[in-house]
Amino acid sequence: QVQLVESGGELVQAGDSLRLSCAASGRTFSNYAMAWYRQAPGKEREFRAAISRNGGRTYYADSVKDRFTISRNNAKSTVYLQMQRLKPEDTAVYYCAAKDGELGSAWSAIDFGSWGQGTQVTVSS
Repeated sequence: QVQLVESGGELVQAGDSLRLSCAASGRTFSNYAMAWYRQAPGKEREFRAAISRNGGRTYYADSVKDRFTISRNNAKSTVYLQMQRLKPEDTAVYYCAAKDGELGSAWSAIDFGSWGQGTQVTVSS
């Protein structure tokens, strides 16, 4: 399995921007489709964004598609989540996840076999 380490989470104010990074190691990064999920206290893990192996296709949850951008740099084995116009309801632990192989027509969290430890994003009002 690929190992994933997230970074970039912090306390910000509503309206601010933040970029999360997820560094991968241990396997060929370009073999993996990648995604970002979040989990708020007392809630289930929730999909935010996904990106295909070569970065050519991206997918977003409806609530973030006009505010978040997922990207990847396969040469650096890193996936990013650029978050803009942050809202207090964006507060959560953000996890990156790796799926061995390409994204299909549909997926869920169970399709991603590797997960990072998470990074806390807190948005104050």
